[in-house]
Amino acid sequence: MPSSFPSPFELGPPPGAEGWESMYDWYHLFGDDRRAADENKFWFQDALHHPYVLYPYDEIQCECWWQALGAMNTRVFAVPPAFGLEQRILNGRLYVSPVAAPDEQIAERAAAFAERAGHYYENWDAIYAQWKDKVLDRLNLIRSLSFEPLPDREPLATVTGHLGHSAGFRWERDFSLLVSTMYETYQWHFEMLNIGYAAYLTFFQFCQRAFPGIGDQSVSRMVGGLHVELYRPDDELKRLAKVAVELGVGDQLLEIEDVAEALRQLAGSKWVDEWEATRDPWFQINTDPGHPGGDHRFGTWDDHPEIPYGAVRDYVRRLKAGEDIDRPTARILAERDQVADGYRSLLNPDDVAAFDELLALVRKVFVYIEEHVLYIEHWMWAAFWGKSKQLASSLASMGVVADAEDLFFLRRTEVSELIFDTVASWGTGAPGRGRAYWEPIIARRREIFAALDAWQPPPALGPPPTAVSEPLTVMLWGINTDTVAGWLTDDVDEPGVLRGVAGSPGIVEGPVRVVQSVSQLAEIREGEILVCPATSPAWAPVFSRIAATVSDVGGIMSHTAIVCREYGLPAVVGTGRAVSTLRTGQLVRVDGNTGVVTVL
Repeated sequence: MPSSFPSPFELGPPPGAEGWESMYDWYHLFGDDRRAADENKFWFQDALHHPYVLYPYDEIQCECWWQALGAMNTRVFAVPPAFGLEQRILNGRLYVSPVAAPDEQIAERAAAFAERAGHYYENWDAIYAQWKDKVLDRLNLIRSLSFEPLPDREPLATVTGHLGHSAGFRWERDFSLLVSTMYETYQWHFEMLNIGYAAYLTFFQFCQRAFPGIGDQSVSRMVGGLHVELYRPDDELKRLAKVAVELGVGDQLLEIEDVAEALRQLAGSKWVDEWEATRDPWFQINTDPGHPGGDHRFGTWDDHPEIPYGAVRDYVRRLKAGEDIDRPTARILAERDQVADGYRSLLNPDDVAAFDELLALVRKVFVYIEEHVLYIEHWMWAAFWGKSKQLASSLASMGVVADAEDLFFLRRTEVSELIFDTVASWGTGAPGRGRAYWEPIIARRREIFAALDAWQPPPALGPPPTAVSEPLTVMLWGINTDTVAGWLTDDVDEPGVLRGVAGSPGIVEGPVRVVQSVSQLAEIREGEILVCPATSPAWAPVFSRIAATVSDVGGIMSHTAIVCREYGLPAVVGTGRAVSTLRTGQLVRVDGNTGVVTVL
């Protein structure tokens, strides 16, 4: 059994990917200047958010959360045990390493955190209302930007309106604004998130002290059953199905498989009006299998209307069969209160008030922990990628690049350079250098990207940690000392057994359905066990027809674990290798109480 993971300085590029470093910014790379520090750190691949090779342009998404999470943890709220998370890119994959606060600083940081986070906890509802307003304001700002092809001549209104600047200038200005707005919004992403997790961690630690041996799930079940907007997109699909049945068009939807044909045949009907009214904002749901907004290529439900349409048809079928398609929220709430009441009754009377206060705070902040995903990861990133694709399409139509997808093989700073050259050429009427300069570079990067995509990255780099205590690493990624030990041993002593995090309670047996992207969701059959890298809200419609979920990545507070608890489904998350180990059709037992998956 190996005692360590590969050193990042000993892993060379895959064949054909030589020079891959030029695709990414220098500060994201391992370098000899900081080798002494980096080689002795534990790095794990962020397969939860980025289970694939990063496009150069999409590197901005990693940059946004890298600096925002660190600043809020370290400089703004002074989270006691943890600074931020370092990032490095190796062979196109993102690796991260938690930065622990020095022991001698923890007491002072705890006092500062109590004052700063305490202000937010005391005013949570008002601050959250303001938070929604400012995020929606920036969403509208991004949507207002335009990267239409530059005109042959400005409209007369530019002159008569005394505008004083050109469409070319606006391209430059608005691209800078597009990028800086995402950076700003990501500051807000972590404004309340980490202190929300901290509140949960404080409650969790209280329960561990008060109830020795209490499981992670028992704590998490006391928080479930909340009404959060994150489930609204799926609820809207269910509403569209109910409306179709009420209007008597359900049978037509079941007969017509193609969404375009259905909308054509039902044009002018109230159901089509309802469909169109639902698209914005509830179809602005990214279909990325990792981070919901982490990659430009996947698009939204609105870009792939066959996804929501297929879900509506499935709900119509189930409604006509007399099934209840709604989430079992009442049952989850009853179980939540039953679990909380049971533990409360075991407390020393002096501890009841503290228990109730911490539980009330966790239930309050937990709404934000889930809902921010809708506002930032879906609506904001959907708008950002949409405008980026508009710019790419315009550059292609103007002949600046050969293909719109070429833009995403350039880093954002290189895109700024290309825009300047394009605008200068447009303004003077003289040829620009953009295509001639970038075309061979882009061609080579496409080759490198393909070679990197074929590489199988190790789950971690460097020496394994003696302990993992950073709260986000444990709760969100599901990485702890047992996880790391499993990566090193590859569980060779237990053939047919996968171990992970007990994400949602219950035990079921059934056939496996391996799914790696949202495009495969239509293949899932009633009662199957979903096996996937991770899930996102775009996958929500499948949770009403599967029996359980097994994921490669994620912890007790990952989306997969949370949504399975809300839908009353067993889940084992953070197995590390379920997708590569299990096969569609295999019979397995999923034990969501213990975090064990057994091949039958």
